[in-house]
Amino acid sequence: MNPVLVATSIVVRIGAKTLLDDVALSLGPGEVVALVGPNGAGKSTLLRVLSGDLVPLAGSVRLNGRTLASYGPRALAGHRAVLSQSVSVAFPFTVAEIVRMGAGDGRGRRIDDLVEAALAEVDLGNFDERAITTLSGGEQQRAHFARVLVQLACGEATHGPGVLLLDEPTANLDLRHQLDVIAAAKSRAARGVTVVAILHDLNLAGLLAERIVVLNGGRIDSDGTPDQVITDAMLERVLGVADAVGRVPAEGTPFVLPHAARKLLPGKP
Repeated sequence: MNPVLVATSIVVRIGAKTLLDDVALSLGPGEVVALVGPNGAGKSTLLRVLSGDLVPLAGSVRLNGRTLASYGPRALAGHRAVLSQSVSVAFPFTVAEIVRMGAGDGRGRRIDDLVEAALAEVDLGNFDERAITTLSGGEQQRAHFARVLVQLACGEATHGPGVLLLDEPTANLDLRHQLDVIAAAKSRAARGVTVVAILHDLNLAGLLAERIVVLNGGRIDSDGTPDQVITDAMLERVLGVADAVGRVPAEGTPFVLPHAARKLLPGKP
């Protein structure tokens, strides 16, 4: 099966600092990939390169066999949807208006139905007439996630399954709504959508993704299944955390319960 999104030899620098150094990644249809790693590892930078929002100094990204540069903004929006780490709205649009923005200039009953379904999926079904500025941070994040789901659905209707790029989609959410985001992402992947999500919670990463890519210092440290990647050795090497990984007996899924940073442990250098 042909890959959907391919990044080759990506290099990004700002001044003398290298943010990404020879990063390569190939993503297939229906694949769910979690990007993890410490702060400053290059995760958000890589997501911006994959989305076309940032042009690398070297290397290229191809979407369905075409370079991102060959897509106009409207065409690109029809093939990939992006939820940024933070979205600020200064004007009091209603929640329904924000979510409807995912459809661009699309109107009609079909769009209304998509908006209604997306609001229900993120548990904001009764918030459609609320001003976005009156919502909590987590509620606003869910509204923007609903907007991205509408964009993805509109693109899928025209071009087939697309790419969903999520930058810390669970950061401000309570546990129930974190699980809702996981379920929504998995349901899209089951329809053939390629999902890439930056996550700091390794337990959620293991729950969401069939593949985890660890970034460290602008390079890929590890790339594999949760069982292969989430290990004590990786946590100590990349995050400086020791003896944290356990196993869920029923499935063997790794979970992380840190006790202390490596540098604080007696006898550790």
